Amino acid sequence: MATGETPLRSSEIRDILLSEIERYEEDLHAEEVGEVLEVKDGVVRIYGLTRAMSSEMLEITAAETGQTVTALALNLEEDNIGAVIMGDWTHLQEGDSVRRTGRVLEVQVGSGYLGRVVDPLGNPVDGKGRIEPIEGSRQIDIVAPGIVLRQPVKEPLQTGLKAIDSMIPIGRGQRELILGDRGTGKTAIAIDTIINQRGGDVICIYCAVGQRAGKVAAVVETLKEYGAMDHAIVVAANAADPAPMQYIAPYASCALAEHFMWQGKHTLVVYDDLTKQAQAYRQLSLVLRRPPGREAFPGDVFYLHSRLLERAAKLADALGAGSLTALPIVETQAGDVSAYIPTNVISITDGQIYLEADLFYAGVRPAINVGISVSRVGGAAQIKAMKSVAGGLRLDLAQYRALEAFAQFGTELDPATQRQLARGQRTVEILKQPQYQPMAVEHQIAAIYAVTNGYLDPIPVSRIRAWAAGFHDYLDAQHPGVLATIRERKVMDQGTEQGLVQAIRAYNEIFNTGEPAAEDMTKETASQPAAAAAAS
Repeated sequence: MATGETPLRSSEIRDILLSEIERYEEDLHAEEVGEVLEVKDGVVRIYGLTRAMSSEMLEITAAETGQTVTALALNLEEDNIGAVIMGDWTHLQEGDSVRRTGRVLEVQVGSGYLGRVVDPLGNPVDGKGRIEPIEGSRQIDIVAPGIVLRQPVKEPLQTGLKAIDSMIPIGRGQRELILGDRGTGKTAIAIDTIINQRGGDVICIYCAVGQRAGKVAAVVETLKEYGAMDHAIVVAANAADPAPMQYIAPYASCALAEHFMWQGKHTLVVYDDLTKQAQAYRQLSLVLRRPPGREAFPGDVFYLHSRLLERAAKLADALGAGSLTALPIVETQAGDVSAYIPTNVISITDGQIYLEADLFYAGVRPAINVGISVSRVGGAAQIKAMKSVAGGLRLDLAQYRALEAFAQFGTELDPATQRQLARGQRTVEILKQPQYQPMAVEHQIAAIYAVTNGYLDPIPVSRIRAWAAGFHDYLDAQHPGVLATIRERKVMDQGTEQGLVQAIRAYNEIFNTGEPAAEDMTKETASQPAAAAAAS
């Protein structure tokens, strides 16, 4: 030992060794690394990750470029894992390393997403930079709230469309399917519903699955034009995007909505459309070598949609009374509602709005087939005033459709049948509505009251839509108190009804100063006594 050095005591040596050992254990970490066996069509087979979970996020690092891409573990087999790649897979190859994350697939959530267009992983695609604020993250595929956590659907979600709010009402927390052939106005109903929520308390998420990028851009521009984008989020998985992105897009949209629902807020999610999601899932399943079943769809395609739509709920008051309303869209082929995907989703949802191509091309828009459209929530999702004026509307319209078909044979009809046909024609005209022009519920009630009680029977059918347009302006200008009473009290009491009758009669006198054509006058003569009786 050199002169001047202090010898270390054994206790000090022990302390130094122990501290070094503890620090060494902290620096140690075991990591399970797998290897890519095969890559094709967005699906990768991985060897070595024996502890991976189903739906776990995996990180694949490309050896050549160093890029990292996320994959979702779906098939857990004996000797390998089948995973789908979330993004570009063309730069991956055999031998690339794969690491577990220990987390199932999730998406960031928060109020910063309002007014933005994002992909299914929550990344902005609208060129507006980062999304802030972010208030956490949510798993995209979770178990739906149980029965104890819910309450009955009893609060209306107004679509602004007379034909729906009066006959097929939608409640907050409901799942209402919109189905029909291509180009019959399915997306138009959903967009009108979103526009109708502007200035209200409902946050809307529009999920585009497998749509053309141009169509999605047009939807975004429409929402901006009508001032509805401030309370909306658009999640886009376009037709050019990989099938895995189209598969997870509805779940990511639902997770974004659930964040607000559990804060006690009301949300609306439009899935446009689930047919494209099922086709993307079929593509993944076939490449993953899952056995095909009916129409080549895998056996769990029902579970694909049921676990998504069951998450729509109206939470109990103790949990904040938030709600998530789902409007899934499904495309039919030549009106075939008995195909696999339509029947699946019909059985999952609380009703359906069926759009018929023949009605659409005949100028009846929205082209709703009242006969097979239904809301299983019914009057519970309507305010009392609407329920009182529209109670018999659905039956009257269905009877009119049957009589209309019978009258085409050219047989002579008795006066009562002629009056019923005339009333039905006016009802159809009053329920027509231009796109992007949702109507406040008090205006809907006033128009429906007028037609169901015979006040429009003297008006020629060709002038009904002109009557309706002027009538709403007249009410706003001359009788705002009647509208305010219906809007605030939500009931049609005797005083309100008398005020509405006076307004209708006064406007009819003004409107009738423009004489109708002579042939229209002769057609209406037979219905005058019935109209007078109904008015009295």
